[in-house]
Amino acid sequence: MDVVARTSAPLVPATSNPGHTRISPGGVGRNIAACLGLLGAPVRLVSAVGDDAFGEEALRVTAACGADVGAVRRVPGATGTYTAVLDDRGELVAAVSDMAVVDALELDTVHLTDAALVVVDGNLAHDQAARVVAAASAADVPVAFEPVSVAKAARLSDLVRDLFLVTPNADELAALTGRPAGDWRASVDDLHARGVEHVWLRHGAEGSWMCTREAEPVHLPAAPATVVDVTGAGDAMLAAWVAAWLRGADPVAAARDGHLAAAATIESPHTVRPDLAEAMHDLTREHR
Repeated sequence: MDVVARTSAPLVPATSNPGHTRISPGGVGRNIAACLGLLGAPVRLVSAVGDDAFGEEALRVTAACGADVGAVRRVPGATGTYTAVLDDRGELVAAVSDMAVVDALELDTVHLTDAALVVVDGNLAHDQAARVVAAASAADVPVAFEPVSVAKAARLSDLVRDLFLVTPNADELAALTGRPAGDWRASVDDLHARGVEHVWLRHGAEGSWMCTREAEPVHLPAAPATVVDVTGAGDAMLAAWVAAWLRGADPVAAARDGHLAAAATIESPHTVRPDLAEAMHDLTREHR
C-alpha cells in the first residue's frame, strides 16, 4: 500500500509541514499489472500480501483494474508499504519502502508457458528473481526488468544479462554497470554487450532514450504535463510500453505511448489513474 503525504506549501525540512495524506494500493509490479489491466492487456500478477486489511484492499482494487490476482499469495503478517513525502509541487522528496513480505515470497515453481513477456521488478529477493529469469530463459520468454531504485539495481545487477528490456534512470543505470551516472552511453553499451536487447533510459522531464542493440539511440521528449503527483508515473510508462509492444508496436512507438501514460498519471492524484486509457487518448488528440 502507498502512503503518500504532500505538503500544501513549500516543504521546510526537519519539521512538521501542513498537507494531506492518501492511502492506496501500490508497489511497482502491482502498479504495472493494474495499468496493463486498465489498458486491456491480459496480465497476471505474482506477488505476496499480508493477511491484513491492506492486503485485502490491494487485491480488491487490483482485480477491479482487470488484472488476474489468483497467483498473489496471502501470508501471515503485514502487507508491504511504500511511504512517500511530496512537496507542494508534487515532486518526490523522500520515500521509505517496507517490502519484507515480498522478500519472504518463495516461488516453488515458475510456469511461463502462456506468457508473452515477463516483467520483473527490483523488489524481488535475489534468489527469487534469479529463479524467474532462469525459468523465462528456459521457456524462451522475453524478460523486462524494472530496477525500482539504485540500491535494488545494484543488488540484482548480476542478473541483468540476456534480457529483452531494462528500464533504468541514469542513477540506476550507473548502479547496474558501476560507471558514473554521466557516462550513460558507455553504460548502455555495457548492457548491450551483456546481451540486453533494449535499454530504455528515463530522464524524467527531459524525456527518454530508447537504445536498441546495433541501432542508434532514439531520444523521445516527455509529453507535456501539469504535475499533480509523480507517484506511479514510471510504472504506467512501462505498462503502456508493454501494452503497445503486445499489440505489435516497435520499441520507439511503444515508448511514445509510455510517455503519454506517464503524463496522464502525473496529471492525476492517483498512483494508478482509473481512466488511464481515456486520458492517454485525450493527450494523443491534444498533441496532434
